[in-house]
Amino acid sequence: MSGPDVGHTIHASAIVLDGKGLLILGPSGSGKSSLALEMMARGATLVADDRCFIQVQDDKLFVSPPATIAGQIEARGIGILNADFAPFASIDVIVDLGRTSPKRLPEQLTMTLAGVTLPLVHKVDNPSFPALLLQVLRGGRRD
Repeated sequence: MSGPDVGHTIHASAIVLDGKGLLILGPSGSGKSSLALEMMARGATLVADDRCFIQVQDDKLFVSPPATIAGQIEARGIGILNADFAPFASIDVIVDLGRTSPKRLPEQLTMTLAGVTLPLVHKVDNPSFPALLLQVLRGGRRD
């Protein structure tokens, strides 16, 4: 068993659903907050928006919000919204909004972040994308 690493802050958003965490990566303006809001509307809970403090403990990646923005999420065109939030979550899946998956049945991808390798999903141009991600969290992906 290893102790926690020092940790650091990254530009990302994160949600949690039934104890399963999703880290949302992508360039500025790619829709990280919008995706988090859509998933929250479908039952997920916000962990952090815009900046996530990540830390590894026992070979698992954990995320928490910086205290200054905890319980806040940006809604472009409206402003900063208050939201219920989880103070931390383990991350089970990463989504990268900076890359799009054109394949109908893409191969399983992974990403290593802070030394932890996790399943990776690229953005899918489909209005059901938030629902697809929630199902990935609920049931996983068949390889």
